[in-house]
Amino acid sequence: MPNIASVLKNEISRIARKEIKADTESLKKQSSKYRSEIAALKRQILDLQKSLRGLSNGTRAARSESAEEVPDKGGLRFRSKGFAAHRQRLGLSAAQAGALLGVSGQTIYHWEAGKSKPRASQMPRIDALRKLTKKGAAAAVAQVMG
Repeated sequence: MPNIASVLKNEISRIARKEIKADTESLKKQSSKYRSEIAALKRQILDLQKSLRGLSNGTRAARSESAEEVPDKGGLRFRSKGFAAHRQRLGLSAAQAGALLGVSGQTIYHWEAGKSKPRASQMPRIDALRKLTKKGAAAAVAQVMG
């Protein structure tokens, strides 16, 4: 006849294994579910990063296309050093040049320092200023400021 202690011990261990197995099965299912959700999120992140790169490349291409279009519309370019040198050749102060261009003298200083650039709408007026002689500039300043 078997020993009651050993039978009881075997029965307790069998029931404990059964309970542990039930608990671990639910944990395995949850773990599997979380892993699949994480994988789906990683795929979504990769897709979003690809689309972001595509958009940023598209904006760069659009910027470069728009930058290429500006010189084609008449070859108007702006260089701060060239603008400052031409203004000084004409003998104009920043305030006078600003009055001719419809901007402030401070804006002229910012353009010449490279802190800002003129708008595309201002480029034709800058081009007209480039074509002025020293006498023509003095006459234009007298007309605008006088």
